[in-house]
Amino acid sequence: MKAVERGKLVRSLRHESRRLRLLVLVIGFFLVTLTFVVVSKPDALLFNLNGRLSVDQAPRSLLIRQRVDADDGRSSDTLASASGDPKVVDDDTAGEEANANANARGTSEEEERMLASEPKQRKRAVEATASEILGGEDDEGRKSQQEGHKEHQQQKLTLPTVSNYTIHDATDGTDNGKQEDAEFKLTPDVDQRNGRDRSHQAALDNVEWYKPLCDFSNFRANICEMRGNIRIHPNGSLVIYMEPISSSSKRNEQWKIKPYPRKGDELCLNHITEVTVKSSKVAPECSKYHDVPAVIFALTGYTGNLFHDFTDVLVPLFTTASEFNGEVQFLITDMAIWWTRKYAVVFEKLTKYPLIDFNKDNEVHCFKHAIVGLHAYMEFTIDPLKAPHNYSMVDFNRFMRRTYSLPRDAVTALGEIPKTRPRLLIISRQRTRMFLNLKEIVAMAEEIGYDVVVEEANVNSNVAHFAKVVNSVDVMMGVHGAGLTNCVFLPHSAILIQIVPWGALDGICRIDFGYPAEQMGLRYKHYSIGVHESSLTEQYPLDHEIFRNPLAFHKNGFEFVRQTFMDTQNVRLDCNRFRTILLEALDQLNQ
Repeated sequence: MKAVERGKLVRSLRHESRRLRLLVLVIGFFLVTLTFVVVSKPDALLFNLNGRLSVDQAPRSLLIRQRVDADDGRSSDTLASASGDPKVVDDDTAGEEANANANARGTSEEEERMLASEPKQRKRAVEATASEILGGEDDEGRKSQQEGHKEHQQQKLTLPTVSNYTIHDATDGTDNGKQEDAEFKLTPDVDQRNGRDRSHQAALDNVEWYKPLCDFSNFRANICEMRGNIRIHPNGSLVIYMEPISSSSKRNEQWKIKPYPRKGDELCLNHITEVTVKSSKVAPECSKYHDVPAVIFALTGYTGNLFHDFTDVLVPLFTTASEFNGEVQFLITDMAIWWTRKYAVVFEKLTKYPLIDFNKDNEVHCFKHAIVGLHAYMEFTIDPLKAPHNYSMVDFNRFMRRTYSLPRDAVTALGEIPKTRPRLLIISRQRTRMFLNLKEIVAMAEEIGYDVVVEEANVNSNVAHFAKVVNSVDVMMGVHGAGLTNCVFLPHSAILIQIVPWGALDGICRIDFGYPAEQMGLRYKHYSIGVHESSLTEQYPLDHEIFRNPLAFHKNGFEFVRQTFMDTQNVRLDCNRFRTILLEALDQLNQ
């Protein structure tokens, strides 16, 4: 038995010995591989955020210190790594690290800008000390640097971008991705129009915005505005105001905003992307820098209806962005490509930069000035007492005429041009609120001296074509509806006649088009139809409450009013009664 047991023990030891040798080989291979990875690509051990996580989701182990003011300067380690991926800024640990290394690695703000803006040789930058890189280089060293940059010029790929920085990526695969070798870095893109360098974002670190970030006091629209170091991370629906480290106060502000000017209309806002605006010392790292302000707004809502195109977007956008004279970047949530194409000429006048689709963008954009939401007031109007630079509807009317290159800025008094008849445009409709006796109206207008043009305005209308037609006339008339929005193209002092359907709608109609027309410098005439001019007489008996007390129906809400008095009503104008209105318009044109 002892011999048998001894044999089993020997076999067991041999088996364990083979397993041990195999384990040693595996461990050795793993250590060799790990050593190779660490030496060749140290940042391969870190996983990439790739711009897809919000600040709250981003791993806290990836820390980058925010620039911190010190007596001798700032830490150069806080410069953005050129990968373009968002990294978390943690103020609790960042402050301690920055203070510990400030004296050893401190640099001035001017030197930081030099580091961010001047191209350096890849290998020379690694071998040089921090003081050699940031300090005053001699002419020979700078010349050698430029030559080394030119040698690799052909190997660098410039990626298309709508930002103010261009990303250069070397094709050399051996050191690609190593921060210290500067293989992948952000270099300043110089504005070709004025030659300005855009590498001065660092100067914003101590710029503090003392006002609240957002103003929710307006009944029509919420708006946020801030200046300083601002990070916009569309993929996380985040706008972050970076609090200066030097600031002793903590704002702790956080706002939720849907940047579409229909405050309180939940049916509309349910489809709008919510954006979080907050102050913080923790934020994703910038991947694109911009030297112009940002304006963030939404497009979905009620756009597609001509009236809402203007009252909800174009008028507020003009009010908000005109002051920048094209030097502004638009970021649009809930983008509707067909809509931006329809009004492309308007966007071209308001911004010199490509539109950014907020919902599909993965970059972290850095701005010095940002506005979230649009300035909006009453329907289809601008309040000059509250608007930036006291803009008014006269300014908007002039802007639209110039945008579409319309020839007439003002109507010409009758008689100044011999044998010229005043032109009357009748906006026709095909589904609801139609003119049932259109031919009779045209004949009557021509009889008293008008040249009559009949056009239908709908969502498919060519805006530029319709604008030219409207601008060519002296008087425009139509039943209350979106088509009257085209009055923005009328020349100054032209006349707008609004036909108001039956149903106690005078107040609504004046708010939608009457007051805006007058504020544009147009002359406005208001014609409310009588019971006998309404097609509702074919649906209800004359003693029905809809005729005796139409205002009582308004207590059921606007949707009920719209369905009852707008969607099911057409108009048969009493030409004898309406003739007076057209004659009054002729008299006004003579003045």
